[in-house]
Amino acid sequence: MKKKGLLISLFAALLVLLTGCNSIAVLNPKGPVAKTQSDVIIFSMIVMAVVLLVVYVLYIYMLTKYRASKAAPDYEPPHMEGSKWLEITWTLIPVIIVIILSVVTVRSTYAVEKTPEGYESDKPLIIYASSSNWKWHFSYPEEGIETVNYVNIPTHRPVEFRLYSFGPITSFWVPQLGGQKYAMSDMVTRLHLVAEHEGSFVGKNSNFSGKGFAHMEFEVLAMSPAGYTKWIDEVKQTASELTEQEFNSLLEADHVGRKTYTSTHLTFRPAPEGEHGGHNHGAPAADSNEGTDKEMDHSKMDHSTMDHSNMDHSEMENQEADHSQHGN
Repeated sequence: MKKKGLLISLFAALLVLLTGCNSIAVLNPKGPVAKTQSDVIIFSMIVMAVVLLVVYVLYIYMLTKYRASKAAPDYEPPHMEGSKWLEITWTLIPVIIVIILSVVTVRSTYAVEKTPEGYESDKPLIIYASSSNWKWHFSYPEEGIETVNYVNIPTHRPVEFRLYSFGPITSFWVPQLGGQKYAMSDMVTRLHLVAEHEGSFVGKNSNFSGKGFAHMEFEVLAMSPAGYTKWIDEVKQTASELTEQEFNSLLEADHVGRKTYTSTHLTFRPAPEGEHGGHNHGAPAADSNEGTDKEMDHSKMDHSTMDHSNMDHSEMENQEADHSQHGN
């Protein structure tokens, strides 16, 4: 009776825990990438639950079968040889489990690193997402606009986020749309997402990057294609242009609110890719001019030094000629 009550209690507790799964963002996907990752998580949990169930059943069976009995004190149990088939079985089972989980993980990893299945022929919306201190900058080169601390995307269209950072390494993560990926200062990483449902989703930095890390959140608003086009038109009519001075002040600030601009910082501060990759990232144009000026100054210095050397050589020849005349 006590065992039955314990089992009922465990079952009830399990139901209570499972009813809270809908509030867990990663288990409430709104796109194919997040759905793939959610399925892998649930599959792994089921495999682990089956393993635990088998272990607990065997544990209870062993406790029951080989519990202390009323046998005589001098009782000796019969000698039993080991079973090679049992040893092979409990060796193969973990190996099979690891192989299954490895195959599922590798396949899902390759699946989420490319454009989601069914959207391969659609033109992706490219958005550069860069972090600075504890804020996010979203540049739309196709539309020629930029937002800060929020990003709007159309539904049922692949979105390619190109990630980089103006400071420490951060991690771009929208749990209901897909897994996280790092943003670094000297390279661009790519993250492919698709939103199949309209709604507002929370994005965050999942990599500790300083004192303001906990507040480094942004909103991803998935809109209908028509609503997205209308929003783009409104931004171009109402927002101001992003100047280099304004962008530099944004980089220096720790926290700012939502901002919208009709141009992007990519025109004067390109992303660290291609010829701007590596340590050339973020170098202002003045630096290159300064370097050219230094080369010109160095060239002038060398020229003047050469002239000075020639002058000294000529003066020495004249002095020697005068000396020879006086001697004669």
